[in-house]
Amino acid sequence: MPFTRIELVLLGIVGHRLHVLLARRAEAPYPGRWALPGGVLRVDLDRSLEEAAARVAGERLGLDGLLFRQVAAIGGPTRDPRAPWALSIVFRALVVAEALSPVAGKRVEALEWRDADVASADERLAFDHNQLVAQAVMAARHEIDVLELPLQLLPTQFTLGELQAVCEEVLGRPLDKSSFRRRLADRDLVEPIEGAQRIGPFRPAQLYSRRSS
Repeated sequence: MPFTRIELVLLGIVGHRLHVLLARRAEAPYPGRWALPGGVLRVDLDRSLEEAAARVAGERLGLDGLLFRQVAAIGGPTRDPRAPWALSIVFRALVVAEALSPVAGKRVEALEWRDADVASADERLAFDHNQLVAQAVMAARHEIDVLELPLQLLPTQFTLGELQAVCEEVLGRPLDKSSFRRRLADRDLVEPIEGAQRIGPFRPAQLYSRRSS
C-alpha cells in the first residue's frame, strides 16, 4: 500500500498579492526546510479524506472550520524517502489571511506566508511541494476565470470595485472593468442591496451581495 499523506494549501491575500502558508519542518526528512503543512492519513481516525484534512489542519496549524477543496492526488516512487511509493492528497482553502491565527503544531517549527508565485517556482521547498502549490494556485485562478467568485474573501456587502480588486489579487493580473462587469451581469451572480451605498472620497458606490439562489 502507498504511504499516504494529506497536504494543505492555504491561500490568502497578503499585501494585495496571493500568498501560501508554509511550515518549516521540525523532523526528517528535510528538517528545517519549508513545505506545505501536512500529515499522514490515519485509517484509525479519518472516516473520509475531508475529515483527514480537517484533522491535519488542527494538529499542524491549530485551525478548524476551514472549507477545503480537493486539488489533486499525486503519487510516485521517488516523492518521499520514507517509502518506496508515496501518495499525496492535496487540499486547498482560500482564506482571509489576516483573520487567521495559525499556530505551529506537531512537527512544525514555524509558519510563514510566502508569495504563492514565488513558492510555486521554489525548488528548495521540501519534496515536490512547489509543484503542489502551483497546481493549487492554477485551480484557484481558473475558478475566477470562469466566474466562480472568491466571495469568502469579502464582507457580506461589497462594491463591484472591491470584488474586482480581490479577483485581480488572486489572479495576479488586472481585469478589464467593462468586460468584468458585463460578465457579472450576464451570469446574474450578485445583486444590489437596495438603499445601501459605500461612502468614500468620491461618489457613493452601490453595495452588492451574493445573489440568493
